[in-house]
Amino acid sequence: MNSYVRLINKDHRLPAAYIPKDLTEALFPFCAPKGNPKKFMRKEAADWAALLFAQARWDHIQLYGISAYRPYSRQQQLYEEKKALLNHPQENITVAPPGASEHQSGLALDVSCARVGYELTEKFACTPEGKWLAGNAALFGFILRYPPRKTEITGYAWEPWHIRYVTRSLALYLTLTGLTLEEFYQMEAG
Repeated sequence: MNSYVRLINKDHRLPAAYIPKDLTEALFPFCAPKGNPKKFMRKEAADWAALLFAQARWDHIQLYGISAYRPYSRQQQLYEEKKALLNHPQENITVAPPGASEHQSGLALDVSCARVGYELTEKFACTPEGKWLAGNAALFGFILRYPPRKTEITGYAWEPWHIRYVTRSLALYLTLTGLTLEEFYQMEAG
């Protein structure tokens, strides 16, 4: 499978040294200053995201990028910070361990809007922006990576703000069938 559809999760990690070669700065509204690493995505994903955001604006929807690329070292820092806040070591950490975050691939993008204060919250799903994103992301090659009622399969809670570029054909297929990337891989292997 090509790198755009690579499965990345707790069981399928990226190496610590992995950095996408074709990272480019996103050219759509972003809640980060110019040059900030979290504004970067792989070129093809960034191009399709720019088209997605342009269509949203055309439809009177204002989306904002919150976080895209995140290097292994930053993910490790976030993971350790979250782990330190837990009362019991066996508690489920909601932050991906280093190497298990799709953000390191340069293909993931967290999206929000002004109605929820640019926060990454489940409330985003109930906004016109969140509903528009859910209904249109696949047309531009993105899937809502962690859908509701699929936590046991993906290993992550519902995140209506987290989209992942997988190419247009696969995004449409997964969206129409309701399959997650994990289920797709399991089906392909089976």
